Amino acid sequence: MPAAEANGIQIEYDTFGDKSSPALLLIIGLGSQMIHWDEEFCDGLAGKGYFVIRFDNRDTGLSTKFDEAGLPDIMGIISARMAGKPVDLPYTLEDMAEDTAGLLDSLGIEKAHICGMSMGGMIAQTLALRYPERFLSLTSIYSTTGNPELPQPQPDVTALLLTPTPFEREAAIEHSMKVFKTISGSGFPFDEAWHRNILERSYDRSFYPSGIMRQFMAILAQQNRKQALSSLLIPTLVIHGTDDPLVPIACGRDTARAIPESAFLSIEGMGHDLPHGGAWPQVMEAIIKHTQNAGS
Repeated sequence: MPAAEANGIQIEYDTFGDKSSPALLLIIGLGSQMIHWDEEFCDGLAGKGYFVIRFDNRDTGLSTKFDEAGLPDIMGIISARMAGKPVDLPYTLEDMAEDTAGLLDSLGIEKAHICGMSMGGMIAQTLALRYPERFLSLTSIYSTTGNPELPQPQPDVTALLLTPTPFEREAAIEHSMKVFKTISGSGFPFDEAWHRNILERSYDRSFYPSGIMRQFMAILAQQNRKQALSSLLIPTLVIHGTDDPLVPIACGRDTARAIPESAFLSIEGMGHDLPHGGAWPQVMEAIIKHTQNAGS
């Protein structure tokens, strides 16, 4: 897979489809590598006439790591945020948005349909506020505006996310399987074989838990984008599951209310995942319809 210079760092990326087709950029969520945008999913979108791009965010996969930043003081940052005090972070969601803009520049793409899930949705929203002219459309999947008044993750989910990942391969994979089972919804069967395959490939490709903690801190320190999002004039689709224990559906509704004339799709029983063979067809169909309506 190729790498691009973007925002002063290396971003690993992969593409599907014809480069002359409208670009569809996929931004992955917290700690996940670009392979979580499954090849079948990307091929399906490319088959509908898109040049699909997936990439590793900074501090994950094969993109630049920030070892020199060390592990963040999680409880100190949380306490500072609760007290309304400034926090010192290795990087922010704004930095990650600049990485994304830099990747588009490196690929010579002026405008793209941009779709982000979870933290990727936060990055996509931040990018839209900075560079709305780069967007053909925006799709935000189980993400949030950063509004502090919104419901928080369920306590057991937060505790699990803050639990250090074991370093031994099988233990690390089992821990991640527990995370994905916990945040999945009750409306679709949990595809254990698919998740285990992705997690095994991710571990062998680049096991780097410290990057997850730094990304998590960037999320905790995110700005409240709700008011600013009201200025966007980008065709927007918001997708959220009704059974999301990590980013409750109220966060998706808040996003859709914030961005003028957004379309909102709730998927009954979907949690904080894209169930393989379950919700995938609905999500893919919705993205294709939305981007086709937005034009190129």
